[in-house]
Order: sequence, then C-alpha cells, then structure tokens
Amino acid sequence: MIHKENSSMSIREEYEITLAPFTQAALARDIPLTQRIWQLSWVRKSVILIALAVIWELAARVQNNDLLLPSFLQTAAAFYDGIITGELLSKVWISLTVLVKGYLIGIVLAFGLTTLAVSTQLGRDLLSTLTAMLNPLPAIALLPLSLLWFGLGENSLIFVLVHSVLWALALNTYAGFLGVSETQRMAGRNYGLKGLRFVWFILIPAALPSILAGLKIGWAFAWRTLIAAELVFGASSGKGGLGWYIFQNRNELYTDKVFAGLAAVILIGLLVENLLFNNIERLTVKRWGMQR
Repeated sequence: MIHKENSSMSIREEYEITLAPFTQAALARDIPLTQRIWQLSWVRKSVILIALAVIWELAARVQNNDLLLPSFLQTAAAFYDGIITGELLSKVWISLTVLVKGYLIGIVLAFGLTTLAVSTQLGRDLLSTLTAMLNPLPAIALLPLSLLWFGLGENSLIFVLVHSVLWALALNTYAGFLGVSETQRMAGRNYGLKGLRFVWFILIPAALPSILAGLKIGWAFAWRTLIAAELVFGASSGKGGLGWYIFQNRNELYTDKVFAGLAAVILIGLLVENLLFNNIERLTVKRWGMQR
C-alpha cells in the first residue's frame, strides 16, 4: 500500500521566485512614519530648541521682570527688528570679517608648526615647548599687550584670535599625525613622498578626524574670544562688532537687544557647526569610513 501511494504521487516541478532587490527605500517603508521622522537629526535638534524656547518663555513669565529676563517672544521681536533695520546684520558682518582673518592665519601657522614638528626633531621640541608655555594662557589676557603692540584697531583683535586658534589646532593636528599607522607611512615612503608632499598626501588624510576636531575647537575658542574682546575692547577703527552691540545695549538697559545679540552668537555657532563642519565630515571622514 505504501509503495502504491508513493508511486501515484506526482513529482512537483522546480520553480524559482525572483525577489525584488533589497534597497534602503524598501527597508524604510517597513518603518513607521513617526519613527522615520524622528530618525532625522534636524527634527530632534529642532524639538530640543523648541523645548528650550518654551522653558525660557515660562521662566520669563514667572520672573515677570523684563529688565532682568525678557521673554523669548520679546527677544525674538528685538532680533527681528535688528535684522530688518540692518543694525544687527552690520555688527555680525564686522565680527565675522575679523574672525575669519584671525582664524585663517591661525590655521596656516598651526599647520606650519605641525609640519615642522613631524619633519624635524627641532620642530617637535619647538611645538611642545610653545604649547606648554602659551596654550594655558587665556587669549583675552593678551589683549592689553596686543593694544600696546598694535594699537586701537583690527590687528589687536586678530592677534588674540590667532592665539586662541593656533595651539588647540596644532595640538590636535600633531596628535592626529602621531596616530597615523606605520603601514600608511611606509606606503607613502614607497611612493617616494617626502616633506610637504608626504604631509599633504599621507598624514593629513589619515589624521583628518583629529584635524577636524581641532578646527571645531579652534572655531569655538576664536568665536567666544572675539565676543569677549569686543566687550572689553569696544569698537575697532570706529566700528563695533557683535560684542560691542551687546555691551552698548547693556549700558542703555535694552535687555531684549542684549539677548538678541547673544542669540545671534548662538545662531551663528549652530549654523557653522551644522552647515559647515558636519557637511565636511559627511563628505570626507564619514564617507571614507573613518568615523561613524
């Protein structure tokens, strides 16, 4: 009986099911819409900023003293008026012009020092000695000296900005150079790379995460040093920057404008971080698989 049942069964023909290619879009369709939206970085950051604005507004209403703590809406109105009249934009432009000059000079000097440090023993001793001496020294403490050397003008601000950028960037860059593997160094030597070409084609790409970290730190140091210097130093060549705008409105008790100036400082920091540095990281170290 068993033999007859088995012989009467027909053999099923083989067949093949063609599967759709796997894509990230197909995977995304399986994730709920709310979860997909929450995975966007700018959405999470926007929620954080909105929450902080709500807390600020509530705290100001509880305080109920515009002179001490204006509300978020009052600050936003002052910020809007400063943009419309052009006063706030002109102050921001003056500060950013000085900042970019000092920042670029600091970058050039930092790379010059680190290149010398990885090339010669004297350069290593020079970098370690200078960083040990000058890195702990606050940039704003050099402002009186810069006024004696360069007088009342833009050059005094640029001097303290270079100091704030130079040592942080040099230390991070040099640490990144030291972390380059011996295999990559040997590959560069096998191609006959020496001196600046070795630094440019081997060390800088391999140490780019550390260099970008140094650029971020240098930018933050330079930005806050400039605002502090303008608060102390005041106008430069008859023109005051964002720090001077904050200082002047504080003297006139326009607290909402003071907060508007501080909001401009924060907003510029956020824009530089998210639009400049994050895009550089996305196009370089993250695309190369050097950073998650």
